[in-house]
Amino acid sequence: MNPLPNHPEAATPPVPPVNLRRPVWIILVLVLIGLAIGFVPRWLARRHLVQETQADGVTLVTVVSPVPTRADLGAAIPAEVQAFVEAPIYARASGYLKNWFVDLGDQVTNGQTLAEIVTPELDQQLDQARAEVAQNQAALNLAQVTADRWAELLKTASVSEQEAAEKSADLALKKAVVDAARANLNRLEALKGYDLVTAPFAGVITERNTDIGQLITADAGRELFRLAQTDPLRVYVRVPQTLVHTVIPGQTAEVVFQDLPGRKFTAVVTRTAGAVDATSRTLQVELLLKNAQGEIFAGSYAQVRFNDTAASSVLRVSDNVLITRAQGVQVAVVDSDNLVHLRSIELGRDFGNYVEVLSGLKVTDRVIANPPDAIADGMAVQVAAATESNPGK
Repeated sequence: MNPLPNHPEAATPPVPPVNLRRPVWIILVLVLIGLAIGFVPRWLARRHLVQETQADGVTLVTVVSPVPTRADLGAAIPAEVQAFVEAPIYARASGYLKNWFVDLGDQVTNGQTLAEIVTPELDQQLDQARAEVAQNQAALNLAQVTADRWAELLKTASVSEQEAAEKSADLALKKAVVDAARANLNRLEALKGYDLVTAPFAGVITERNTDIGQLITADAGRELFRLAQTDPLRVYVRVPQTLVHTVIPGQTAEVVFQDLPGRKFTAVVTRTAGAVDATSRTLQVELLLKNAQGEIFAGSYAQVRFNDTAASSVLRVSDNVLITRAQGVQVAVVDSDNLVHLRSIELGRDFGNYVEVLSGLKVTDRVIANPPDAIADGMAVQVAAATESNPGK
């Protein structure tokens, strides 16, 4: 039987069935979020721990790059300045110093009188030599007359040939005696000419070791003056063996002095020794330095920097990359795979905080700075940074 339309139960709609899918999905998402919150931090922490462990097992190094440069002749090399010509002045005549006309530091010309010597003994020897020449000349004249007379008598057979030959031989003897006497006289006259001490060349008096009234002994006396020609000057410098082929005559160089700060003088290479000294392994080089104003003193210490050198290019690295072992001097080079390769090198000049490398390195190499003692060939490393090895100019 059907219910009536106006009945209350007839107006109530039917209840729909409950949908359980949405709560299930919500619960599932919440579970996944919870798992993610719990797993991801642990996974990240484990990954970080693995990375740290791996990093701790690889040595961290800093690398530097070699710098190309010319063979460093531009570095200052110690040098010694000497007079172009220097000579001690001795007396050739014995006597007493009558007067001296120049003193320490005076400029003199060639042939200028420096001092005068009184030579009483030499004067007496001269008088004696002149008398001997006159005596021997008189004997020669007599022998000449006698020899001529006996030669005439021999023609008439008034004398024997033996007697005539004796007179001719006596004439020759007298001539030899006269020649010896005159030679002795010339010698003494030449010595007498040394009673005036003169300068053998133009220069400056650097020493005066005598005074008025001093006894002068020609054979065993000390020097009276020392004379030096100071324009131009000779500069001597010893170039290391690694650079001996880069210095040539005609090359210019800068010369500096500690007592003349800020001043630079130009010198020219005139010659080299042509042989390396076996003790110092250096080549002695001579330069010519003009000194028209007399500002530079002979005997000074100087420093020379060569210019316009034709030296070949070399590499320069810091001294903190060097490894000294039984194999010699080496460096540690890192390749593209960050593996270490120990490489032997040939060093040039050592300038303290950097050195020249003549062979064994390329400009593209990455060299480990301050390599650890345990560094070995084939070791894997981690490169921190690459810098330029440029400690000096």
